[in-house]
Amino acid sequence: MNLESVIKKEKVGKKPKEKPKYNLWQNSAYMIQLAWNNQKSVLWLCLALALLAVGSNLIGLFIAPVILSKVETLAPLSELLLTIVVFTVLLMAIKGINGYISTNTLFRRIALRTGLLADIHDKLATTSYPNTEDDLVLKKLDKATMATSSSRQATEAIWNTFTGIIQNILGFALYLILLSSINPFVIVITLVTTVTGYFITKRIGEWGYRHQEEESEYSRRMNYISTKAEDHTLAKDIRLFGMRPWLEGIYSSTQRLLHAFVVRREKVYIQANIVDIVLSFLRNGVAYAYLITLTLNNNLSASTFLLYFSAVGGFTSWVNGILSGFSTLHKQSLDLSTLREFLETPEPFVFEEGLPLEPDRNKPYKIELKNVTFRYPRAEKDTLQNINLTIKPGEKLAIVGLNGAGKTTLVKLMCGFYDPTEGEVLLNGQNIKRYNRHDYYRHFSAVFQHFSLLEVTLAENVAQTDVDIDNEKVIACIEKAGLTSKIKNLPKGIDTHIGRQVFEDGIELSGGEYQRLMLARALYKDAPIIVLDEPTAALDPIAESDIYNKYNDLTGGRTSVYISHRLASTRFCDRIIYIDHGVIEEEGTHHSLIATGGKYAELFEIQSRYYKKGEVQDHEEEILKTTDLS
Repeated sequence: MNLESVIKKEKVGKKPKEKPKYNLWQNSAYMIQLAWNNQKSVLWLCLALALLAVGSNLIGLFIAPVILSKVETLAPLSELLLTIVVFTVLLMAIKGINGYISTNTLFRRIALRTGLLADIHDKLATTSYPNTEDDLVLKKLDKATMATSSSRQATEAIWNTFTGIIQNILGFALYLILLSSINPFVIVITLVTTVTGYFITKRIGEWGYRHQEEESEYSRRMNYISTKAEDHTLAKDIRLFGMRPWLEGIYSSTQRLLHAFVVRREKVYIQANIVDIVLSFLRNGVAYAYLITLTLNNNLSASTFLLYFSAVGGFTSWVNGILSGFSTLHKQSLDLSTLREFLETPEPFVFEEGLPLEPDRNKPYKIELKNVTFRYPRAEKDTLQNINLTIKPGEKLAIVGLNGAGKTTLVKLMCGFYDPTEGEVLLNGQNIKRYNRHDYYRHFSAVFQHFSLLEVTLAENVAQTDVDIDNEKVIACIEKAGLTSKIKNLPKGIDTHIGRQVFEDGIELSGGEYQRLMLARALYKDAPIIVLDEPTAALDPIAESDIYNKYNDLTGGRTSVYISHRLASTRFCDRIIYIDHGVIEEEGTHHSLIATGGKYAELFEIQSRYYKKGEVQDHEEEILKTTDLS
């Protein structure tokens, strides 16, 4: 699969509208309950901010009409100045109190948001393994993470929304009382036009939410190219193979698709804004025309006209604020619903229950797979079909086959990462579903084909912890894995940091060295069952041979499963199974399989030709990908 097929699609299909699990009221109650349980003061402070905002607005509403009234009645200058001072002091006091409360509220709101972010991380770290590979779950994870990523996102911004809604409802009630003497028709027109504008805004918000994934898709593609272009490990390839025009072309074509989407989105927004302007003109025009008519007929004084004139505009703002606030709350509710749905993702496995299972290196462990068939969620065909396999205590088993044959999937079932679609996996005669899953995982040490390291010290990476590290054991495992010559030349030894993104004095390891470090980590865990999934893929032939020669010492008599598509690397195993298209086609020792003359022998002969001719080892990889042995 080439780069362009990975990141480029000519069209992004329209997604069916997904109905959120929780509605606006349920999500509002959820956040209020969250605050009540963890930061009660947030609720009281939000209410205080709303009251202060309404008070400030009322003072602003009355200050000009009151001053104008005193001018009309020829009040003394001292009285006029005193009025201005009183209003000014009140406004300054409210502003000062508002600033103090806002600062105190900020830290508490951040604590609530980061608490939810911690819940997301905890869910991701503890969820059943199938969820970590489920596209639907991962999409919810992306949205949940976005909802907690900054103060502008739903989990923190919602407190501003709550404050605004309370503030607007209080202001609406007070202004409605104030304007009760005006012709009710004016108030009705104001309400009708504002409500109509709200529903238009709501529909626009829903449209944006439905198309959010489309925009994210284009952004992900562009980010992928940017990341690859900035990746220093690809600098040589980009220059040597002249990849720059290719990458720029893919980036530009995706950018054009994003631009077309943005243009389409803005057209929708512009049309909505035009309708809103027409509604505003109708709403304000009727009210202002009525007030002007009353004033011209001497039914209103200049100061009263100014009061009502400002109140009409304020009333409109309060109504619009209530409705737009609920519109914003609706959008935030959609994000909160996705977050809650992710946190409530069903767990295929139950970790807290089940039979206890303490790992014991001196105890024999037998693994059995009986009539096991497995199909990944939403896949069209089975990855494994009717597998029957018994791994005896202390046995060294090799699982071989071409890429995509199902080798790694088989190991995932053995390790308990997935449950079979059909059949059962047994440990010492008990279905592993009966065991506590955490206890079961403790029985396995593994070096997987794809791995990751933290930018912490070598010792912490080997021990997978930063407390109670047995340094002597770390050094012993590093020596067994063949990394001693590398480590002993480092000034800080096993306390050297890996990587340079976090620590400037960190080191970078080669691919083979990283693989040896992963082997040391597996040995440190010292579990009774060890799994090695292509553990020598990044090693040179000499280093690979050294690992093979030490295999018995490395496994220490433990039950071990070795996965490879390099058949020459499996001779040291007690038994070999050859998998093809999810089925165990052949089984036996290396010599018996060669003697049988089946697919294993055929593939072994193809691979051995390149060693006989002195070809580079990496050429073997290409042969395995392109050779059809069926």
